[in-house]
Amino acid sequence: MGAASALFGFSPLRAMTLPKGQKVVVVTFGGGARDEETFAPEGQENIPCLMRELIPRATFFTQMVNRGILGHYVATASLATGVYETFDNFATVPPDHPTVFEYYRKDLHRPASDAWVVAPSNGFNRIGASSSRLYGPHMGAGVILPKHLLAAALSSNNASSYAHLLQDNYETPYYTPQLSGNEFQLRQLTEILKLSVNDFTAHARSLASPDELSVYIVRQLMKQLAPSLLWVTLHDMDIAHSGAYSLYLEGIHRTDRLCGDIWKAVENDPEYAGKTTMFILPDFGRDSDADAGGNGFQHHRTGDPLSRTTWMMALGPHVRENVSVNRPVQSIDLVPTLGALMGFSPALAHGRPMTEVL
Repeated sequence: MGAASALFGFSPLRAMTLPKGQKVVVVTFGGGARDEETFAPEGQENIPCLMRELIPRATFFTQMVNRGILGHYVATASLATGVYETFDNFATVPPDHPTVFEYYRKDLHRPASDAWVVAPSNGFNRIGASSSRLYGPHMGAGVILPKHLLAAALSSNNASSYAHLLQDNYETPYYTPQLSGNEFQLRQLTEILKLSVNDFTAHARSLASPDELSVYIVRQLMKQLAPSLLWVTLHDMDIAHSGAYSLYLEGIHRTDRLCGDIWKAVENDPEYAGKTTMFILPDFGRDSDADAGGNGFQHHRTGDPLSRTTWMMALGPHVRENVSVNRPVQSIDLVPTLGALMGFSPALAHGRPMTEVL
């Protein structure tokens, strides 16, 4: 218990419920998919869960525009701060502007146990808190990088059986960031998530991908801590950078299924059911096949409309169902929307609340 308390400043018990009981789960995914492989008529067979189960219950924004840098860490940091961050996507740095987790914890006086991030490991170890002097790591979220956690658990074992879960970065495979910040440590598996190293590695062996491992950790967090602000970034579909179209489609299929699994977990958990709003959105899109300067589905380098324009859906007890919003909104509008929903003020964010879900 002492190790957990020293690192995060909390006893690993469930946080006291917010006065309104409001919870938020944000699901983002890096390496967004194009309409051709998803919402266009020819692509809808790849996303049966989104099409048949989630969109009919959601408010669906058809034009979510990212006007910032199209790199996964920096783009996700922009989603989490409400400001288009401008740092090097492959730098081991925190966001420059306060994150949603810092606003949430500071304004509402929430403990560290009530805000968590589960993310891919290529640089995301610094996503939980900014370098802002007004906020900073002491107000940030706990960060769990399941692939790094698994690698640490396998240090004295044969890791070859887990190679498919340990791929760190599809775009720059030799990049491995230095770990720092409020990153979850191996010794805390038992203390906080109530998992032994043996149980964790045994379950991991049964999984098909890193994103399945991330969702497993998400469900353990929900079960043990029931945080009110939970953010998970999925990354399987970014295998598109390998140039294998079939693996890209497989990533889309899996992401679709896992989004449904997370929503089912929300509905079936008494701590979350009936009081949780879930947001699902890619960080950005991918290049058009028609753009001579790009590489089609494989990359997101041109900055063309397909690379910058994607979508978002929101589901929850107070969200209108089966509604489409066709006006353009921006990625940086997410944090102000979460602030208006949960009752905190993202004072330095640049976006505007999306009133359709408030």
